[in-house]
Amino acid sequence: MTSITRRHALRAFAAGTAGVTAVSGASIPGASAATGGARQRAFAAAAAEFGVPEPVLLAVSYLKSRWDSHGGAPSTGAGFGPLHLTDLRAVAAGGSHHDHGAEDPRGDTARRVLTPRTSPALQTVDLAASLTGVDAETLRTDPEQNIRGGAAVLAHYQRELGVRADRPDDWYGAVARYSGSSDTGAAAFFADQVFATITTGASRTTDDGQAVTLPATPVSPRREQVRALGLPTIAEGAPEAPPGLPVEWIPAPYQDLGNGDYGNYDQADRPNSQQITHIVIHDTECSYDEAIGLVQDPTYVSWHYTLRSTDGHVAQHVLTKDVAWHAGNWYLNAKSIGIEHEGFAAQGTWFTEAMYRASATLVRYLAGKYRIPLDREHIVGHDNVPGTVPSTVAGMHWDPAPYWDWAHYFDLLGAPLSRRPLRQPTGMVMIKPDFASNTTGYTGCDTSAPAAACPARGSSALFLRTEPRDDAPLLSDPGLHPDGGPSTTGISDVGSRVSTGQRYAVAETRGDWTAIWFLGQQGWLRSSGVVPVLGQVVTPRPGLESVPVYGRAYPEPAAYPAGIPPQEIVPLQYTLPAGQKYTAGPAVPGEYLWATTFDPAQHVVVRGTTQYVQIQFGHRVAFVKLDDVLVTRTRP
Repeated sequence: MTSITRRHALRAFAAGTAGVTAVSGASIPGASAATGGARQRAFAAAAAEFGVPEPVLLAVSYLKSRWDSHGGAPSTGAGFGPLHLTDLRAVAAGGSHHDHGAEDPRGDTARRVLTPRTSPALQTVDLAASLTGVDAETLRTDPEQNIRGGAAVLAHYQRELGVRADRPDDWYGAVARYSGSSDTGAAAFFADQVFATITTGASRTTDDGQAVTLPATPVSPRREQVRALGLPTIAEGAPEAPPGLPVEWIPAPYQDLGNGDYGNYDQADRPNSQQITHIVIHDTECSYDEAIGLVQDPTYVSWHYTLRSTDGHVAQHVLTKDVAWHAGNWYLNAKSIGIEHEGFAAQGTWFTEAMYRASATLVRYLAGKYRIPLDREHIVGHDNVPGTVPSTVAGMHWDPAPYWDWAHYFDLLGAPLSRRPLRQPTGMVMIKPDFASNTTGYTGCDTSAPAAACPARGSSALFLRTEPRDDAPLLSDPGLHPDGGPSTTGISDVGSRVSTGQRYAVAETRGDWTAIWFLGQQGWLRSSGVVPVLGQVVTPRPGLESVPVYGRAYPEPAAYPAGIPPQEIVPLQYTLPAGQKYTAGPAVPGEYLWATTFDPAQHVVVRGTTQYVQIQFGHRVAFVKLDDVLVTRTRP
């Protein structure tokens, strides 16, 4: 990725997991630490050594890491290990993902292009080192010592609060402080999630094969303890927040910058003006504090919400009725909500359970409010958003990248992927590898050594091959590799990659391999990474050798009123050949939001008669004209 000038480059920018068992209402058999594995015994030993109730230590770790060690790699909040000891010095980064590459977050050529800052973070690894005598490097990389360090920090917080008690109920204040939150609401939300986990219990196998169980234990936490932390109470005031989730209102500036320029979003009247059909999941590629600073800059771009990694704290910046500049595709910007998650996809970092839960709570609320289906056709990653025209394809962004756990996220959304598994072939499959064991080999996480292998960590994505063998070349993507060469294993290269929850039409099967239609080619992957599903597919109408594929669903020129220049309907550099099938997502209208002035009264939604179908064409979605294709339903 290359940097480009600040303001102009920015407007060019903006135009469940295997082994998891949730248990509620009863103790979990076989949970004794004496008979548990090494990770379970480490929790029991650390709890006893530092006087922390074992259920509290287990639940805090679950809300931070789900007990995973992540091989010593940092989280998106600069936290390490099962207890998420934070060390910003080891994960220094700057800028945001909107500062890199050639993507225009607004994604609208009718307006000229827009184009920034490291913030302090908690250093709990230093406190843990002083309390345990263990050096920071060991605390970051040794799971057992990390658990000891986390228990020592919790016990230290409890002593500072002056509370002496053995019952989990009396540890609410220390747990709230361990969240790392800078305000009372976020600290209390984290603590509430921890104590809810104690109440329901949990059991899973970690990323390194450790079985850990937290027996269900009824608790009545002393929530009033949070006041003793002395944290400020932020006036949340966010106009669109689900019950029980504190959401802070930090508005993005809608500001006239003179000379016909303005920032950093467009006022609108959705869903009255246009339906909201998609929610786009991003990561920030910078710290939460830095992202908050950027979204308040009128010369920068915008998004609707930001989530903090450490505790899942949420801030809203743009009303969902308004159009934020975030996805790099103006058609989807006009019909979507953008949510940024504190994270560093390029560094191969991992996302905390606290943030997953807060995000799922928010998205479930927004999807219900706007009747957005909870599936991968409507809840998409930034990496699934298509380029608008051929020249923008290569510069599109690829966050939140393969380390976002889509299966777990949809479990938290209450919409498990493939909830009714089919046993017989249907002609369509859903991508569904086991996240923890799918340690797909990527390169390029370390920008100083782009050819070096990324850490071997769980992933939601799989590579496609040109033939049914593991050493076959990857597919070619003419948009990303116009020289005709194959795609690569680079973490930013989505040219031959599929992701959990995406659905594709089957082209062929051979033994343990399945071929799917992908970018006009057959792509092979192991059948163990897919499950059969039902749905609709599109194929060219009889008599058509191929049909064009589009990155946006714009109306026909005749639909534009006088004074509004028609937006060109430009096919991408791909085609959908006869005989191939692609899974159909929603049918969408040909629409264009003309918004080039500070005064929203002058904005116009242009609607045509042309209808489109969203399809899963490659790793990204695309659009085809409904008149060009036949839509049929798959059958067992």
